[in-house]
Amino acid sequence: MTEKGFANYSASMDADLKSLEEKLTQLIALCHGLRSENSALRQELAQTQSDSKKLRDNMALVSTRLEAVIDRLPEESV
Repeated sequence: MTEKGFANYSASMDADLKSLEEKLTQLIALCHGLRSENSALRQELAQTQSDSKKLRDNMALVSTRLEAVIDRLPEESV
């Protein structure tokens, strides 16, 4: 291979490596962003599940209280 051919090959290889490096940098940044988003979504899901449980518990309590109130109501006479 001539020196000029090697220089062209080297420049082409450098450009390919630079392009690969940029793509890897973008991929790493994307992975970091997705990890952060995933973490935030996990926290949001945990909070939503907690809120849902509280609401179910409150509904059960209200239902029990309502049944107790209904049981205390006088019967209708026909």
